[in-house]
Amino acid sequence: MADCRRIVLGITGATGMLYVPALLDLLAAQQVEVHGIASEAGRKVLAFELGIVPEQLGQVARWFAPDDFFAPPASGSARYDAMVVLPCSMGSLAAIANGSGGNLLHRSADVTLKERRPLLLAVRETPLNRIHLQNMLAAADAGAILCPPMPSFYHRPRDLNDLARHFAARLCDLLGVPVADADIKRWQEG
Repeated sequence: MADCRRIVLGITGATGMLYVPALLDLLAAQQVEVHGIASEAGRKVLAFELGIVPEQLGQVARWFAPDDFFAPPASGSARYDAMVVLPCSMGSLAAIANGSGGNLLHRSADVTLKERRPLLLAVRETPLNRIHLQNMLAAADAGAILCPPMPSFYHRPRDLNDLARHFAARLCDLLGVPVADADIKRWQEG
């Protein structure tokens, strides 16, 4: 993907909020404009895990309410380059995989798929049941990229923030956003 400059970030009610600020920091460093949508459950989990509300994630240019179907991400004519759902709950995965646009986040994902733009779903659940797997396959068949936040250890992370930052760099790779950070270690580089 060339020149990703404007994305939609969806935050759902799955655990894994530590990844959100890490991704936003890397996107801000590359001057990628981010518009956000947090589900009601996403707002609650963000408050529980990080003690903040979405509006305190300073790198997000604009927040849209999940029931605002007049917001730009609801239309294919809005110029976004990609969408990331981080973390992506199994409920949101099911809605996206089945084209159910019950809120703006799900509608935005549907728009992203129909416009053939990259949609990254950082699905968060374990263990997985057959329905989860079928929904993942349906989403992948529709064009989504499933990227569960699975930490890697070959870069010898110092702490949880290091793990989160490394995964966020992988998301940036998938978006085509270059990450110029000497602290991000790549496999067999350096």
